[in-house]
Amino acid sequence: MSALTATDRHLLEKLFGMSSGYVLNFSDNSFGEAVDEAVALDIHDPKYSAEGTSKAKKLRSFWKQESDHVVGKLLVALIEYHSGCFSDQSSETTALVEKARGIAARLLTGAPSLTLLKDQAKTFNSKYLGEQIHRMEAAVETDPSLAIGTAKELFETCCKTILAERGKTIPGSPDIPALSKETFKALQLVPDGIPDAARGADVIKRLLNNLGTVGIGIAELRNLYGTGHGKHATASGLSPRHAKLAVGAVATLTTFLFETHLQTKK
Repeated sequence: MSALTATDRHLLEKLFGMSSGYVLNFSDNSFGEAVDEAVALDIHDPKYSAEGTSKAKKLRSFWKQESDHVVGKLLVALIEYHSGCFSDQSSETTALVEKARGIAARLLTGAPSLTLLKDQAKTFNSKYLGEQIHRMEAAVETDPSLAIGTAKELFETCCKTILAERGKTIPGSPDIPALSKETFKALQLVPDGIPDAARGADVIKRLLNNLGTVGIGIAELRNLYGTGHGKHATASGLSPRHAKLAVGAVATLTTFLFETHLQTKK
């Protein structure tokens, strides 16, 4: 659930002209396309229609259900659309736009950006990968344990996808260290593959060593605090800032691995 206040919602509804059930000048189709392009979600999904099927009611429901980061991203897109469609603005409208930008910026502050990773999911045409990314992003603020658990699962999916596309198989049920090692080997990212004569070889090797520990660290964090394992009834979890760290680290690593795979595969 986003942290929009009643004042925020009132201002945004006024800017987007939502009192009559509409949102700006969108048709149902163009509204669905705009939301999908901005945050890769279906605004016409039944879960957003519990309070009514008008575009305004769906958007209000979206604000209630989605995370700060997701709502903030959509607000940025809607504000930009508004500015492009209604260039002749009064001083009152200009003031509303500036306040709306402030609201969006506040929601986005500190949230990990998963835009590049989402682009990779589209490249692989993977619905499952896309669902993992959305679940992880949406849970950062509301369910840090789920975000951490999903981050670990996302890294597993990344490794298995790359290895499968390169015709590499690992027998049994490999754990994170094994998956990480084989993926780095398949992508020729192992430190031993960097010749000592290469410029900055020591720095490159050190970075690759550190990179290789990210997936393992996330798996260990998930075992301690994430979903997937039963814990003592009095166990306490981590805060959203810890989830942001885990999600941000995994997003950076998996994006790098996917990009390396796509740029080097034959």
